[in-house]
Amino acid sequence: MSKDPYFISQYVGIKNTKILKNAKLIFSTQQDSEVLPFLKEVYKKVGLNYPKYHKMDPLCKLGILATSVLLKDSDFSNETALVFSNASSSLNTDLRHQQSIENIVSPAIFVYTLPNIVLGEVSIKFGLQSENAFFIEEDFNPKLIYEYTELLLNSKKAPSVVCGWIELKNAEYDVFLCFISKQGEIPFTTENLKKLYLFENE
Repeated sequence: MSKDPYFISQYVGIKNTKILKNAKLIFSTQQDSEVLPFLKEVYKKVGLNYPKYHKMDPLCKLGILATSVLLKDSDFSNETALVFSNASSSLNTDLRHQQSIENIVSPAIFVYTLPNIVLGEVSIKFGLQSENAFFIEEDFNPKLIYEYTELLLNSKKAPSVVCGWIELKNAEYDVFLCFISKQGEIPFTTENLKKLYLFENE
């Protein structure tokens, strides 16, 4: 049985106070490289206008920011699947939660002590009612991302997929997300995922 061809329609990288989309720099700041000031400044510059953003933990803010840039002007349906991965899970928020329980437990922090919460927040923001998965890997694993995404596409469980890496540890953040669909010029392959990720991290 022949498989439909799929392409990396769009891709975005966020690291070291820079945002690149399709290899083009769309935002850069010389301001504080700490994650929270960066996320606050980018919110204003990108014009998100999503008040719930301010209540989220930094990992979810990165997810909302990256997908907002990625999907801008893209043709996606509410069945677009999400396949994310990282190495640190929700460690940053877990540590904050651990500190909070020494006094009074904060539900506002506790709700973000699972990494897949970012999938839920992105789904709410974009009205997605789709398959999603969050994998914990030591490093970006293009083979895993490719195989799981390909499975969703070829089984017709999703017409398109947002997939990639969304890592946050201490003050360091590293995001690489791709929109996979039947439109585009870059073939969706393990090797191309690897090349684009490495390029975004140069």
